[in-house]
Amino acid sequence: MGAGSPTAAHPTNPVIVEIYPKPEQSLEGLPAKASSLLNQAIESEHAPSGAIMLCASSVDAMLKEKEYKQGSLYSRIEKAAGDGLITKEMSLWAHDVRLDANDERHADEQASLPNESDAKKCIEFTKALGMFLYVLPGMVERGREQAAAGQVPAVPS
Repeated sequence: MGAGSPTAAHPTNPVIVEIYPKPEQSLEGLPAKASSLLNQAIESEHAPSGAIMLCASSVDAMLKEKEYKQGSLYSRIEKAAGDGLITKEMSLWAHDVRLDANDERHADEQASLPNESDAKKCIEFTKALGMFLYVLPGMVERGREQAAAGQVPAVPS
């Protein structure tokens, strides 16, 4: 093993000590399907078309988990914004992800192929939506429960 190797020195029993760059992870607190789809998008950022479609599917799964199940993804995003579940700005970004995924799913001849930067943008929005819809409300709920029980609410690091 060379200097700076990420594994232990014993060649018959290598143990991974650290991975560089650190793998990006999905968010704790997302519904299982949305989390799985987001993780797959993160893992396939190097394949932007696939990552973008997976992001749109994760957004779709998040909205369905919130009982927005009727109609197209377009109509569910609009209804979520109209109901105040998401802000108007979030709905515009969700539509961007939806439209980017449509370009890929339908092999739109007018659309250029996405790059890793495009995939990263979709991943970051999908993570932000998950934080807004699931992670932050979960943190608030746990904090309120801890406060009601006389405990000091734990703040994640």
